[in-house]
Amino acid sequence: MSVRRALRVEGTVQGVGFRPYVHRLAGELRLAGFVGNDERGVFVEVEGEPGAVDAFLARLAPEAPPLALVEDVQAREVPATGAAGFAIVASEHHGSAAAAVAPDAATCADCLTELRDPADRRFRYPFINCTNCGPRFTIVRDVPYDRPRTTMAGFIMCAACQAEYDDPADRRFHAQPNACPDCGPQVSMPVETAVEQLAAGAILAVKGLGGYHLACRADDETAVARLRARKHREDRPFALMAPDLATARALADLDEALLESPARPIVLGPRRRDAPVAPSVAPGATELGVMLPYTPLHHLLVEHTLVMTSGNVADEPIAFRDDDALERLAGIADAFLVHDRSIHTRTDDSVVRPTGVLRRSRGYVPASLPLPAGPPLLACGAELKSTFCLAKDGRAWVGHHIGDLRNAETLAAFTEGIAHFERLFDVAPVLVAHDLHPDYLSTTYALEREGIQHVGVQHHHAHLAAVLAEHGEDGPAVGAIYDGAGYGTDGTIWGGEILVGDLRGFERADHLAPVRQPGGDRAAREPWRMARAWLTAAGLDAPAPPGVDAVAWEATAHMAQTHFNAPVTTSVGRLFDAVAALCGVRTHCTYEGQAAIELEALADPDERGAYAFDDGLDPRPVIAAALADRARPGIVSARLHRGLAGATAHACAATGADVAVLSGGVFQNRLLLALTEARLRALGLRVLTARRLPPNDGGIAYGQAAVATATHVPTCQIVQEPVR
Repeated sequence: MSVRRALRVEGTVQGVGFRPYVHRLAGELRLAGFVGNDERGVFVEVEGEPGAVDAFLARLAPEAPPLALVEDVQAREVPATGAAGFAIVASEHHGSAAAAVAPDAATCADCLTELRDPADRRFRYPFINCTNCGPRFTIVRDVPYDRPRTTMAGFIMCAACQAEYDDPADRRFHAQPNACPDCGPQVSMPVETAVEQLAAGAILAVKGLGGYHLACRADDETAVARLRARKHREDRPFALMAPDLATARALADLDEALLESPARPIVLGPRRRDAPVAPSVAPGATELGVMLPYTPLHHLLVEHTLVMTSGNVADEPIAFRDDDALERLAGIADAFLVHDRSIHTRTDDSVVRPTGVLRRSRGYVPASLPLPAGPPLLACGAELKSTFCLAKDGRAWVGHHIGDLRNAETLAAFTEGIAHFERLFDVAPVLVAHDLHPDYLSTTYALEREGIQHVGVQHHHAHLAAVLAEHGEDGPAVGAIYDGAGYGTDGTIWGGEILVGDLRGFERADHLAPVRQPGGDRAAREPWRMARAWLTAAGLDAPAPPGVDAVAWEATAHMAQTHFNAPVTTSVGRLFDAVAALCGVRTHCTYEGQAAIELEALADPDERGAYAFDDGLDPRPVIAAALADRARPGIVSARLHRGLAGATAHACAATGADVAVLSGGVFQNRLLLALTEARLRALGLRVLTARRLPPNDGGIAYGQAAVATATHVPTCQIVQEPVR
């Protein structure tokens, strides 16, 4: 006697070979029925012997393709029809979209084998892919994820490709970007020519998966220095792309599982002393950011380690449209390697460490995260490292990294990204959450959304909430939230906060002692200003550091004393700036966090001393000690880190909480994070840190969404992350 069951499968099950997998599994178990895509995911009906149907249900999620994530399977009995055979049916397009779109995935081993096989018809074809790899998010325009709704719509498959696409036994069965040299995208020049140009010292603009890169030989100091000058990027380290794992190992001590994961992010790790790269690749940095090739084009192009940095100038968003790239990058690149497959959504490379994600973009977006179930909403994030978040039905989609919302181009990318996600996931927000800072462009955008309820969320509370929600908890907890700047509820600049709270609210239990920030935001670019301000606050004096005008040094002291153009701040980021400037490490910055990064790099690993803070988190004694020790910056750095970690742990423990959250951009500092975690655990607290989202402002939007949901749903509960 046959039975028939109708199944609804939700999760990341489109564009990952899930329907072909279902077809093969049903064939193996001799089941009849069908499978198809719609806006919610995959629908299935199976009919056959009861034991075989039960086996199908038991194996469906555990044996799913590697890129799939089955979040939910609902099954119900339906009348048997007696029909024979199993088919993949046409996609249905009606109702509200809820299907998960898969992130882009690196070229799989099977495709690489074909790419390198002279006998294969796709030998050295730069756009080889299958259901287990290739472009997804960057080419999709709408759901369900089918070829007509992607940027591959204009490429009509040849007979050979169509036969693969239609064959359930083939690895390319229903692979939407399927193509070959006869029918698919093409590059603008032979890849061999591009390789020769790179070898000769050229800077090449390369159209990749989510945008353009600027590439040159990493061991060619002349080329790297020329790229740095043309791109107006004075000191910030460049990312590298190594041709293979063995080469990457010679560059830095890297987490190889992250390096080889399907996301293929930039992985940060301590650089090897003899790393074969030019000095201009990462001046003053102890880490290198390395990735492996993640497209067939990269595998063909990267014969030697290359600088592979975003195709933009200074703080502009990455170029992804061909005409825009040709215009904006013409003054940087010597040549262009372009292809004719359009990129629908620009997506920067993701950046990770073993401790967690620092920039979440290509390879991770748009995978959803858990969130308390609540009304459809939009969270607009902050100003720096901008992301946005859309949520409904207990799921949140955090957008790709946009950048700093300080120019029209970045703001346009922000608004375009929100519109795309609203369409892709069919979210019509009834709430819009935003930062309290009135001058943030993200706040302005939020307040201009009419007919929607607006929810202001304090910056550091959003940091706390983001970590809690990511870990499936709603508090209470104590949070040490350290960053450069965030608008406080009292109208001052916060940045060294001990908060006790949950998703619904918080209390400010303690904070770094306040100090004046002479020149306002200018002090973040000129750390010597904070050195002068902290010396003034501590009742100390010292001559201007080398490179700082003596008249300006004294004028800044006067600003701090009179409070003229010197707002109050509790920022830990600015404290690190002050100490770095006092020691002569960095008086002027060319990128955010540079002074603190370089100070951390100098910390003496053998030093066990720690500077003592006064009255909890008052660093005036630290300033005095650092001034006395300033001739030994390695000692100063180590003692500052160890002292701050101890003071932070004691401030957290004093609240009586048993769970501690560490977040904010300052906790990108590996040394401070490790020391603080260790001290907190020694005091008996359980520690939560950001893992799947950045601790910096890239996680703010998700935290805003968590707070907005919790404060508008009386009995909200965290939706636990499903396990495949």
